[in-house]
Amino acid sequence: MTAATGIDLGAPLTETPDSYGAFPRLTDEQIRTLHAGGDRRPVEAGEVLYAQGGQPSEFFVVLSGKVAITEGTGDDAKVVRVHGPRRFLGEVGLLEGQPAFVGAVAAEPGEVLTIPVSAVRRLVLGDPVLGDLILRAYLVRRTLLIGSGHGLRIVGSCYSPDTRRLLEFVARNRLPYRLVDVEKDQQAEALLQRFGVAVEDTPVVVLNGTEVLRNPSTAEVARKVGLRPPQPERGVQDLLVVGAGPGGLAAVVYGASDGLRLSAFDAVAPGGQAGTTSRIENYLGFPPGISGAELAERSVIQAAKFGVRVAVPAEARSLEPRGGRFAVGFDDGIEIVTRAVVIATGARYRRLVVPGIETFEATSVYYAATLHEARRCLASPVAVVGGGNSAGQAAVFLAEGSPVVYLVVRGGDLTANMSRYLVDQVERHPRITVLGHTEVRELVGGDGLESLVVENNRTGERRVLDARALFVFIGASPHTAWLSGMVALDEDGFVLTGADAEGFRDADVWRGVPRSPLVLETSRPGVFAVGDVRHGSVKRVASAVGEGAMAVRFVHEHLSQEA
Repeated sequence: MTAATGIDLGAPLTETPDSYGAFPRLTDEQIRTLHAGGDRRPVEAGEVLYAQGGQPSEFFVVLSGKVAITEGTGDDAKVVRVHGPRRFLGEVGLLEGQPAFVGAVAAEPGEVLTIPVSAVRRLVLGDPVLGDLILRAYLVRRTLLIGSGHGLRIVGSCYSPDTRRLLEFVARNRLPYRLVDVEKDQQAEALLQRFGVAVEDTPVVVLNGTEVLRNPSTAEVARKVGLRPPQPERGVQDLLVVGAGPGGLAAVVYGASDGLRLSAFDAVAPGGQAGTTSRIENYLGFPPGISGAELAERSVIQAAKFGVRVAVPAEARSLEPRGGRFAVGFDDGIEIVTRAVVIATGARYRRLVVPGIETFEATSVYYAATLHEARRCLASPVAVVGGGNSAGQAAVFLAEGSPVVYLVVRGGDLTANMSRYLVDQVERHPRITVLGHTEVRELVGGDGLESLVVENNRTGERRVLDARALFVFIGASPHTAWLSGMVALDEDGFVLTGADAEGFRDADVWRGVPRSPLVLETSRPGVFAVGDVRHGSVKRVASAVGEGAMAVRFVHEHLSQEA
C-alpha cells in the first residue's frame, strides 16, 4: 500500500482491456515520434505521476511496468483502470487545461516517457494520424468517466433547484461527476458528516475527494475546474465573440488563426444548442455522425491551439458604444472593450405552457437530451414534445435506453420541420411511437412525473401516457434582451443583418462609414451576428459554422476601413 494514495499495490493488478479505442497501444514509430520532444525516466512502485485535482504538466507514455489510475484518497481510494506498456495516460481535460479528475500512480517499477503538455497540444492538431489517435482516445475516456460516475461529487437533493443548476452546468460542460442524492443515497449522510456539512447547507461539490464547495455558484465551479481564466483580457480587443455555439466557435477559431486579438465568452457551455444534440448525422465530413458535445470539444481544443480559451459561465448584460469602440458588460462585473463584436448568443428552447409544469421541472422535465438526462431516466418510458430535428434526434437517442418513447407532435406531418433521414429513423424505430395532432394538457405525479394527459387537437380525445420524464423541444427564442436597443431586431427578437438591417441605419451612427451593412453586419457598424440569433438563419450546424467564418472576413474589412 502506498501512503500517498491508500491503494494496495501488493495485490496483482490486471491491465484494463481496450474498449471503443479508449486505451490503444502506440507503435514503435509513434513512440519514436513522441520521444523526439520528450524524456525517458524511471519510476518506482507507489510514485505518484499526477494527483487527482492537480494540474498535470506532462503527457505520460508507459514504456515498461504498470500504472494505476486512481480515484479518491485514504480509505476511499480505489483503482479505476490499469495501463501497461505502450499506453498513454490522461484524458481530454489535459488538453483543455483542466485539473485531473483521477490520479495516476506507478503500480510497479518501470519506465515512462514524458512530454510537455504544450507539445502534445501541437501534436494533436498537427499530426493527422497520431494526433487523431490521442484525441479520439481522450474523448472516449471522458465519456467513460462520465458514464462511470468518477470525478466531482455533487451532494444534494434531486428536488433542489440549486442541485439541478449544478447538475445542468457540469453536464453541459461535459465534466465527470456523480450525484449523491440526500433523498435516496445511503452514503449521503456519512459523506456530509465527514465534511462537517449539514443537510440544509447542501448542495455541495466535492473536488478531488477532499475540497468542499458549499452551494457554489457555477462561476466558482468553473474557476475550480479550469473553465474560467482567472483574469479577463486586458486592453482593447480586436474582436469579442459573445456565445460559443457552432457559429461562435467558428468565429473564434478563424479569428484567432488570423492573428486577431480576441476574447470569447458563453453563458453556459461551448456548443450551444448543438452541444445538447446526441448525434448530428448530416454534418459534412462525418459520415458516421458526430455528437454535438464532441464537435464542441474538438473546436475548443482547436481554439486553444491558437491561444484563445472560451470563458464560461459569463452572460452578456450590456452593449454600448464607447469612443469608437464597444464595451460589453457581463453578469460577473467583467467588461471587455473591443473594436468589433460577433453576436452568437443563439436561441433557447421555449418552455412548455402546461398548468403545474413548474412542479416537475426540478425532477422530470428537460430541455436537452444528453447523457446526463438519459442516465436519469434509463429504462423508463419517456415522452418528447416537438416536431423538429432536435425532437427527432432526442427521440432516437433516448430510445437506446428507454423501452418506450412517445413523440408528441402538434402537427400531422413530420417532414414539415424534420429532415427526411431523421423521419425515416423515427418511423422505423420499434420503441418510438409518434402521436400526431397531439398536445400535452396535464402532468400527473407526486415527487416525480408518472404520466401525461395528452389530447388530440382535431378530435378532442384525451388519453393517458405512462411517462417518467418529459423532453421539450418546441422552438426557441433568441437571447437578445442584453442588446437593449443597440441593434435592430425583428418582431420575434432575432437580430437583423445585411439587407434586412439597411432600413434601420441611424445616420449619426453610420456617419463616415462609406458602405451599407455587410451581409452579417447589424444596424450598427462593427457589430455582426451569426447562427440562430440572426433573423433568417438556416438553423443548421454547417450554416452556422460558415457564418462564423464569414463574419471574421467581414470583421477584417471593417477593421481595415476603420483604420
